[in-house]
Amino acid sequence: MKNRVLDIGPLKSAKLFWILALFVTVFLYLEGKGLFPKWMFKVPRKSQLPVKKYISDFMDWLVQEANFGFFTFKELTRGMSSLLDIPLSFATSLFSTGFLEGQGSQAIQILPPLSWIAVIAAVVAMGHYARDWKLAAFIGGCFLYLAIFGQWDSAMVTLASIVIAVPFGVVGGLLLAIGAYRSPWFEKTISPVLDLMQTIPVFAYLVPILFLFGFGPVAAMIATIIYAMPPMTRIAIMSLKSVPSEIVDFGNMAGCTKRQLMWKVLVPSAAPGLMVGVNQVIMLSLNMVIIASMIGAGGLGYDVLASLRRLDIGGGLEAGVGIVVLAIALDRLSQAFATRSESAHLDGRLNIVKRHPWFLTVLIIVLFTLVLGHYIPAIQGYPASLELGVGTSLAEFVAWINVNFFDVLETYKTFVLIYFMVPVKLVLLKMPWAWTILLLCVGAWQLGGKKLFLLTLLLSLFIVATGMWEKAMITVYLCGVSVVIACLIGIPVGILAVENDRLGRIVQVVIDTLQTLPSFVYLIPVVMLFRVGDFSAMVAVVLYAIAPAIRYTTHGIQQIPSSLIEAGITSGCTRRQLLWKVKLPLALPEILLGLNQTIMLALSMLVITALVGTRDLGQEVYIALTKADTGRGLVAGLSIAFIAIIADRMIAAGSRKAKQRLGLGEELG
Repeated sequence: MKNRVLDIGPLKSAKLFWILALFVTVFLYLEGKGLFPKWMFKVPRKSQLPVKKYISDFMDWLVQEANFGFFTFKELTRGMSSLLDIPLSFATSLFSTGFLEGQGSQAIQILPPLSWIAVIAAVVAMGHYARDWKLAAFIGGCFLYLAIFGQWDSAMVTLASIVIAVPFGVVGGLLLAIGAYRSPWFEKTISPVLDLMQTIPVFAYLVPILFLFGFGPVAAMIATIIYAMPPMTRIAIMSLKSVPSEIVDFGNMAGCTKRQLMWKVLVPSAAPGLMVGVNQVIMLSLNMVIIASMIGAGGLGYDVLASLRRLDIGGGLEAGVGIVVLAIALDRLSQAFATRSESAHLDGRLNIVKRHPWFLTVLIIVLFTLVLGHYIPAIQGYPASLELGVGTSLAEFVAWINVNFFDVLETYKTFVLIYFMVPVKLVLLKMPWAWTILLLCVGAWQLGGKKLFLLTLLLSLFIVATGMWEKAMITVYLCGVSVVIACLIGIPVGILAVENDRLGRIVQVVIDTLQTLPSFVYLIPVVMLFRVGDFSAMVAVVLYAIAPAIRYTTHGIQQIPSSLIEAGITSGCTRRQLLWKVKLPLALPEILLGLNQTIMLALSMLVITALVGTRDLGQEVYIALTKADTGRGLVAGLSIAFIAIIADRMIAAGSRKAKQRLGLGEELG
């Protein structure tokens, strides 16, 4: 009985606290502005920590004055740009512009780029080599789509950047992982850095890179490498650690040095896992192409961005679909190489033709098209007269929706704004920051104890002290509203997908499509239908972030042991009782992880929705990018990252508590 009292007492105290907190919050909403001084809602500029100024001054010193003896920091960054420009220029010449002599309008093409036929032949050969004819035909069809629908030239510019950025991202991530594998101290050091790199918005990467490396394709490629490297590092660390100890012992017994053990034993043994990391680098690099176009990257990303600025829905969706098609092709190809069997070995006695038939076939096609393309332009470039386009049709379709359903859309938009979004926004903006931080810290203490309490307190005070609190609350409001709506839609859809196999397959296709569409693509139809503002931002964020809510709910229910389901049926549960009393409680930890991922995606998308008129931290980052204001961009980016970290740690702690309360083992987590 005593233990029971000890268990229930804190629970009752916690409930009492939150009930009182609710009443206090209502009171502060009604009367708070008149009771507290203005600095409780926004710290005056003169009292703010000048972190922005410190960062900007440091960057100015670094670029203008920093000297390392033989060279300045500016010479170092420009030298790095020049070195990286060599492979990037070669790839761009090979796939897009051709090899030129001279510069600008005086440049003369001395050798054309690879023809569309040669590129398709090469990817078909790679598909067959990696798996079979089925994959080869699929990848060839994807690249043929790019040619037929007029996206070839832009796609080749994007491909050139990816071909160079991916190897740098893979090698850099692998080297960091090797250092972390060999040194636990190094792993602990880079772990928080990787956390920050994965939570700081992508826009925030661009501000210091633009400042250090200037405007252009090289700076865009550096941003892409930095953005795509952390997942490779994490996956590589896990892959190296998962190599069986017997293999490591065998390498030591064979007399391998540390270097030989790493490169001849550990890395080959971890190859399947490392290829998963390569796949992630490719996909993240493609996800970056639109954002990188803001600092000089061309290609499909620039086409989407330009269409968004013109509100050209047709052109934007065509270029966006082109990115998706390219992403799907490279994704399937990299996955095939990750699972490719190495059992078949070529006989060294065979001549080169029999040993490398595909390589020689592609080489012949390249040379053949190079010669004939000089006389027959259709061989070198896909004929423009045969290109198809759906841009006009898509624009007309959206215009038809606007004309025929304007009143319905406006009614729905007004209802959601007045009765849901605006009240939430007002509550957050009318609360004194001290009260909001108190509630956050109490929640952190209850979920994760002292460490989570201190982390939440320090990160929240940073946002207040740097003058970002008001914009942070608008960010929280937009993120919170979007996540609630995404979960209200996604969790029921996930439940229905488990109950109905046919619906489950349809849902899987839909969420796979949603996750491959570039984030910018969501903005174009949303703005065309609802114009700029918070509502448009919310709709775009919901579409972008809903997939984890569906996927994790489905996975959480599917991983429940069948014995527990059978026990519920045996005890006489109806289908509704089985769902509410058994399945959802047991799937709760996974659903919370889905909520966590939904929040992360929502925050990353909110930075992009700054383009449609939101006035949150994302707008701060975007303004900093346009003005090359490094301090402003990094402080706003860090504030978004800190919101993400607080949410991540609190939800993870809540998930662990849910598992403990339900008595779930690791096998269910």
